[in-house]
Amino acid sequence: MTLKVVVVGAGVVGAACAFHAASAGLDVTVTDRGPVGAGTTSRGEGNVLLSDKEPGPELDLARLSRTLWDEVGGELGPDTFELEAKGGLVVASSPEGLAALQEFAARQEAAGVRAERVDRVRDLEPHLAPGLPGGVHYPQDAQVQPVLAAAALLRAAVRHGARFHQGEVAGAVTGRDGRVTGVRTAAGDVLPADAVVNAAGTWGGEVGRRLGAPVEVLPRRGFVLVTEPLPPMVRHKVYSADYVANVASSDAGLETSCVVEGTRGGTILIGASRERVGFDTTMNTAVVTRLAAQACRLFPFLRGVHLMRAYRGFRPYCPDHLPVVGPDPRVPGVVHACGHEGAGIGLAPATGALVTAHLLGRPWRGADPAAHTGLLPDRFLTPGGAPQ
Repeated sequence: MTLKVVVVGAGVVGAACAFHAASAGLDVTVTDRGPVGAGTTSRGEGNVLLSDKEPGPELDLARLSRTLWDEVGGELGPDTFELEAKGGLVVASSPEGLAALQEFAARQEAAGVRAERVDRVRDLEPHLAPGLPGGVHYPQDAQVQPVLAAAALLRAAVRHGARFHQGEVAGAVTGRDGRVTGVRTAAGDVLPADAVVNAAGTWGGEVGRRLGAPVEVLPRRGFVLVTEPLPPMVRHKVYSADYVANVASSDAGLETSCVVEGTRGGTILIGASRERVGFDTTMNTAVVTRLAAQACRLFPFLRGVHLMRAYRGFRPYCPDHLPVVGPDPRVPGVVHACGHEGAGIGLAPATGALVTAHLLGRPWRGADPAAHTGLLPDRFLTPGGAPQ
């Protein structure tokens, strides 16, 4: 009998879960209260990064995901979702910062990441500010257009037999043994399921609660600035060395670290900010000003460039800054795939493959559940099954 799977969430992670599960021959239904990619996916820059990740469970998943993005590009066509293997350049602003960056890069190299020391960063990026002491080039870093990627993965899933149902999940339907047998939507529809995948992004905590398997997924607001279209000026994804520390920080206050990159359309994207303000969507002009100033210090030519718009969204993060991926021991049939923070787009293909491997009970597309136990939800639970 074919396993019936309901994927909750039609962002890039949910679409990747649906793509891999349907490709494996499972009976897949994707449900979301809104359109495809309308949540966190639509508010991201499209980062596919190895350069910002410490050796450990997230980097292991990122390395697999980088391979799978190329495989997906080969299957669906890289232009379908603007896959660009542009590489990343991390620059230091002081000799001390450069030493710390090189030490970090050495640990990543030991974990299998390609990292190249750069003494003259303006050889790679001629428009950078003069006087920067050096950096590290990461040739494996890439970029996709997030909403196009989610749509392409979901279309491919549909070609493999998946279905899309628009509706908000209100709760789980369970049998006498407590195992999931389906989900109930807010409209009263029941979608039968042998397994339910919680890929609800920033709302993964709430969806987990409704399924009887709460996980601590919290929102972290971020802003991205978009300039007017320009001729090609920035060749790589360029960011300052303090970005890595800010990603891993648990500070509740505002943090900004400069990330600058060009797009195929000619606009330049400037990020990134992080602040814990709940689901407050208020426009904060102080954040915009701060990001713009940091970008201008890194690329002085931006002082004469018009800012076209700024957008904001929420990054879903877990307290230990690792995503939660795998079956929940409290409710048989519930599988989590959320809490990726700002890395969800880059980690989506590997997350989808890993979820599918859990559903199949065997490795799938290079994802082996036995190799990714550090992402399981039971790390947050006490021996009795209650949240820590």
